[in-house]
Amino acid sequence: MDDFPVQAISNVWMDTQTGAFTDEKTYVVQTNLKVIERCLLMTTDPGDLVLDPTCGSGTTAFVAEKWGRRWITCDTSRVAITLAKQRLMTASFDYYALRYPHEGLKGGFDYQTVPHITLKSIANTPDIDTIYDVDHPKITVALDALNTALTASPPKPIKPTQGVRKGKPADFAKGDSLHEWEVPFSLPDDWPDSAKQPFEAFHTARQAMQRRMDRSIADHADQETLYDKPRIDKNRLRITGPFSVEAVPAPTVLSLDESVPPQEADETVARSGETSRQSLWRDELLKTGVRGKGGAMLRFAEFETLPGLKYIHASGSLADTGERVVVSFGPEHASLEQRQVELALTKAETLRPSPKFILFCAFTFAPEAAKDIDEVNWPGVTLLKAQMNTDLLTEDLKNKRASNQSFWLMGQPDVDLRRRKDGMWEVEVNGFDYFDPKAGDLVSGGKNQIAMWSLDVDYDQRSLMPHQVFFPMADAKGGWNRLRKTIRAELDEDLLEQFHGTVSLPFEAGDNKRIAVKIVDDRGIVSLKIMPLEG
Repeated sequence: MDDFPVQAISNVWMDTQTGAFTDEKTYVVQTNLKVIERCLLMTTDPGDLVLDPTCGSGTTAFVAEKWGRRWITCDTSRVAITLAKQRLMTASFDYYALRYPHEGLKGGFDYQTVPHITLKSIANTPDIDTIYDVDHPKITVALDALNTALTASPPKPIKPTQGVRKGKPADFAKGDSLHEWEVPFSLPDDWPDSAKQPFEAFHTARQAMQRRMDRSIADHADQETLYDKPRIDKNRLRITGPFSVEAVPAPTVLSLDESVPPQEADETVARSGETSRQSLWRDELLKTGVRGKGGAMLRFAEFETLPGLKYIHASGSLADTGERVVVSFGPEHASLEQRQVELALTKAETLRPSPKFILFCAFTFAPEAAKDIDEVNWPGVTLLKAQMNTDLLTEDLKNKRASNQSFWLMGQPDVDLRRRKDGMWEVEVNGFDYFDPKAGDLVSGGKNQIAMWSLDVDYDQRSLMPHQVFFPMADAKGGWNRLRKTIRAELDEDLLEQFHGTVSLPFEAGDNKRIAVKIVDDRGIVSLKIMPLEG
């Protein structure tokens, strides 16, 4: 066991029992990290993809992130998803050295190894005889000097503990001398002072030869790779890499009597037409209304469907004024897109009497769609965006939710873009312009409602890359200060102060000549403003 203090893991895992948690258990359904780590290390390599369809507290994603595996995890509970997201975003990990840095993760980690010493590896080591021939004469010289000193000043006899004279006395007064394997490891108290120096020289030479032989045996032995012990780079610290949170609800299953014949796939089903949930959404909208800023409510008197209109899903009137409102719902499985906004507006123009309000309700809005809704100028008609609560996709959560939390009015970003004297650009975020149901008009929300905003200085109309991120409402424990604590690092105090404001750092125009500003208010409502860089 001393030659090889490592053993293969068997199918009995006594170190993963409930009481063997390496960290304190935080969640009821939390799994011991060591269980997931062991399964993952046995079956995957760095860079492989791990799927956990029962996310829970996110242990699988956490472990996969720690060990350099890609991951996908799913759950029907948005509580679980939120917990997992927070756990990943606030985590830090050791930085494992890569075996081939130029290949990235696919080259694997630089793992620790141990030599597997066996009788075969000792017998087949070619350098043992050479080491013996070089080092053993030093041992012989020291042993002869020790025996000479003991014969000249004989101490009392000693009994060797091994060899042919084991248990029999060796009497130095009678001329007996010690063999190499009979020399004790500690100097006896009654041995003469003249024996001390050759005694120490003997053991020094013997140990030096043994170390050289052990090293040679280890060098020529088979090496066992410890896949749970990669080498750690102490100069670096890792945080969770980029990931996205997608919401794809479970499909609705209809009975055979309710099923319809398949349609020709000329349009994306997820982005058009009636869904089985739209009638439920209409009922919920009529029941709860739309919640605005400061608790103001937009309430409706009634709703009806308009046959033949694919992108106008309901028509009704305001409870207070009786003014006409038409509603267009976004899809279950995707963002509300620019094409739907365009088609809905085209149909709304044909309605008589003309609507006073056009309300777009969606779980998420595509950036170009949100921009069109905010910027379309239709005299006498107000276009509004309403964020739909994701609980509307899950009946058991919807029934337990507060009755006025289903639909939220979204503000229009109020953003200033200006060219500096040095040719650089900068952005200032003034907040949101909110629709006030009582006043019947847009009112300014101010800067103090901005929880977070980010700036993409070269928006490609496909994906937003946050080059600058700001936390105006963050205190000393939030925002970038929280990141500093997470990664245990010093951050530039001057930059930290700037990234808590509402004015961007100067930037140059990119290849796309377009920027995108994403704003999240204190309710968690997200809006996007896309602006061209002209001049």
